[in-house]
Amino acid sequence: MRLRTILLQALTCTLAALTVAAAPVAGAAPAEQGVIRGGDRLFSSGGGRCPVAFNATDGSRFYGVLPGHCAGPRTRWFADPGLTVPIGETEVSRFPGSDYALIRYTNPDYSYPSEVSAGGQPLRIDRAARPAVGQRVCQLGPTTGHRCGTVQAVNVSVTYPEGVVHGLFRSSLCLEPGDAGAPAFDGDAALGIAVGGSGNCGSGGTTYHQPVAPVLAAHGLRVGH
Repeated sequence: MRLRTILLQALTCTLAALTVAAAPVAGAAPAEQGVIRGGDRLFSSGGGRCPVAFNATDGSRFYGVLPGHCAGPRTRWFADPGLTVPIGETEVSRFPGSDYALIRYTNPDYSYPSEVSAGGQPLRIDRAARPAVGQRVCQLGPTTGHRCGTVQAVNVSVTYPEGVVHGLFRSSLCLEPGDAGAPAFDGDAALGIAVGGSGNCGSGGTTYHQPVAPVLAAHGLRVGH
């Protein structure tokens, strides 16, 4: 299949002005004390803010999956904006080419269930699936909350100022500043990570997602723990 290349609007975590999002809407609750779920924001020592898309495990350690453009190598992450509760460190970061990162969680006082905080209520994630055109997809954005749409295209390439990212899928979901990193899922299946988009939720738009299944496979990780 020929890859489609487009110029992505700057709705990503790369710029500090966009990482400081508007106040969360109903359904995008802050992280519960002692628990990190998909859709919860983490805060970096460099001033960035980005939600975790999904939690995963290799059987002995736990990881958070989020956009690579949001989490540079060896970035330290915290559960609170005051940076008083350390939660982990970026172990893997891929951007451009792909757009994902893995935070290795290091705080034993927190749990990292295979759940997303959809509408403030935990939603169990049991598996990762590859998206298909026409498939229903829902997203939990810290700014825009819980919305659903459809997968419009797969195997899409996107051009950032830093380079091209390949293998994304496009959905009819809208994206607002602060939403990059939001989990995209269909029922109990993890589909992808919101990495950017065009348009807005007032006039419509599209969102581009890094598929999560190949990320997990590449690093020996799984959801559903």
